Amino acid sequence: MSKKDYYKEALALHEKYRGKISIVSKVPVNTKDDLSTVYSPGVAAPCKAIEANPEDAYKYTIKGNTVAVVTDGSAVLGLGNIGALASIPVMEGKCMLFKKFAGIDAIPICLDTQDVDEIVKTVRYLAPILGGVNLEDIAAPHCFEVEQRLQDLGIPVFHDDQHGTAVVALAALINASKVVGKSLNDMKIVLNGAGSAGIAIAKLLTGFGVKRPKVKVKNVILCDRKGVIYKDRDNLTDAKRDALKFTNPHNIKGKVYDALHGADVFIGVSEAELLTADHIRTMAQDSIVLALANPTPEIMPDEAHKGGAAIVGTGRSDLPNQVNNVLGFPGIFRGALDARAPRITIEMKMAAAIAIAKCVAKPNRGHIIPSSLDKKVAKKVAKAVYKVAKASSK
Repeated sequence: MSKKDYYKEALALHEKYRGKISIVSKVPVNTKDDLSTVYSPGVAAPCKAIEANPEDAYKYTIKGNTVAVVTDGSAVLGLGNIGALASIPVMEGKCMLFKKFAGIDAIPICLDTQDVDEIVKTVRYLAPILGGVNLEDIAAPHCFEVEQRLQDLGIPVFHDDQHGTAVVALAALINASKVVGKSLNDMKIVLNGAGSAGIAIAKLLTGFGVKRPKVKVKNVILCDRKGVIYKDRDNLTDAKRDALKFTNPHNIKGKVYDALHGADVFIGVSEAELLTADHIRTMAQDSIVLALANPTPEIMPDEAHKGGAAIVGTGRSDLPNQVNNVLGFPGIFRGALDARAPRITIEMKMAAAIAIAKCVAKPNRGHIIPSSLDKKVAKKVAKAVYKVAKASSK
């Protein structure tokens, strides 16, 4: 089926079902006894119990298994700033995946504001009913501020466009490095796209903020539309300036194409058709290319292979080695919710990446990452995240 057909099929499906998710009752309400137990007068008992002990909300309500998928519609997929209303189909889809892969009840919250203060205030007002918050498709730099300001809620708050992408990209690289026989920690990695995802990938790859990281890449070069991000470059945002604490250790300058010379890995979270086979030829032998721009990657696999790339991954489900966030966020939240973790730490993200990588017993050039439909992945990720969360709480 062609991409055009997918669009047509998607419209027909969404019209038929009027969206992809619904709310269903867990208990029957067929008699007066049923109604008296689930509602008045019986419902007063759990209300009083929670008033006396707020922790009982996790025992008597949906709180402990409920995540809000929150967006302002400012950076939806590759569609850009399409607003809250138009973002609903994506947020519904995210909620559906939470349920399918981790059994988590997720609620789409599409906010008709792009003001940071208003977003933060609204999420705080909603927090009593929530076990966690998945921030989604909020443009940089607002996404950084929103996430940071909500870390004191006492429940996990996680911007998936940043950290989900970083976790799955790291998992892919762990296995790709094994296939090409190179040490991941010693690789030169060029990362194009210095928005939320690019900076999060760089931070996770370098183990920034982790005392004894299992992965610690020493040479990650971050680039944006103007080229390499280096010290004293004009007009850097605060986020890009902060990223220099863990990127570009040799302070190289130039365009992304200059940085690619001798690089072992290219990761793109940027723009379609950025590279050609000639650019890949300037990279080191047995190079690894993760071209994650959607729906059209920075370079198509056949073109990258023509340039000498040993392994190529994209974000697309119709191509090999799909690097997709669905391998990360369901299990990460499942583990965090089960551990009652107050936040999702970089150590938990690193544990998730390693768990995803281990789901591929014998990685090869066409299979460095598990299938996005593999339900076992979320369980293994949840177990790894839970273990780290519990250890950190002692």
